[in-house]
Amino acid sequence: MFKLFIIEDDKQLVQLLSEHLQKFGYDTRAVEQFDHIKQSFEAYDPHLVLMDVNLPKFDGFYWCRQIRSISTCPILFLSARDGKMDQVMALENGADDFITKPFDYEIVTAKINSQLRRAYGSYAAQPEERTVAAGGMTLQPERLLLSFRGADTELSFTESKIVEELLRKAERVVSRDRLLEAIWDDQAFVDDNTLNVYITRVRKKLAALGADDTLQTIRGQGYRLSLNGGQQG
Repeated sequence: MFKLFIIEDDKQLVQLLSEHLQKFGYDTRAVEQFDHIKQSFEAYDPHLVLMDVNLPKFDGFYWCRQIRSISTCPILFLSARDGKMDQVMALENGADDFITKPFDYEIVTAKINSQLRRAYGSYAAQPEERTVAAGGMTLQPERLLLSFRGADTELSFTESKIVEELLRKAERVVSRDRLLEAIWDDQAFVDDNTLNVYITRVRKKLAALGADDTLQTIRGQGYRLSLNGGQQG
């Protein structure tokens, strides 16, 4: 029996959603203490999470990152916030899908079934978790977690894609075009300055790990992750 963890503060919605999902044989549990969501998640160990964005204490984006630090289970956001940026934020913080309220219960059920098939069915990925490592630095893309010399830091989805490209070609130059291709399907719709913003964010994350000057700018060419030291260009 698949276990579904519902992180939602609208008690009436939780009841209706739980009753609907239980008809399909799912075991459901709703969070009770909104300041201990991560601990409740670990205790229940669900196969999938349904989460609202607006929550007491911290928002759903925060708790999505917390769950991603310990699990790769599917996370679906259910939210009345239907702006494009909210959906982008959800995906960048590790969510698998975003469903706007009010929603059709049948559509929610179909999306849950689809995510469970992908994660645990015959087409699911191999259980071994992917890692990308070089020079003592290790990235766990599915967890959005970067580690270096015993320290860890969480990344956004886009930051993780950038770091993965740089790690795969550590000590070699990666062009701006290659990074854009890795992140976005169609570069024509992307402001070139956006990459600069993400590179700055990646540098801050590296600095938090004590790897301050490892991401070098190679003028006119791109960027290089040098884990053997060196000054930023």
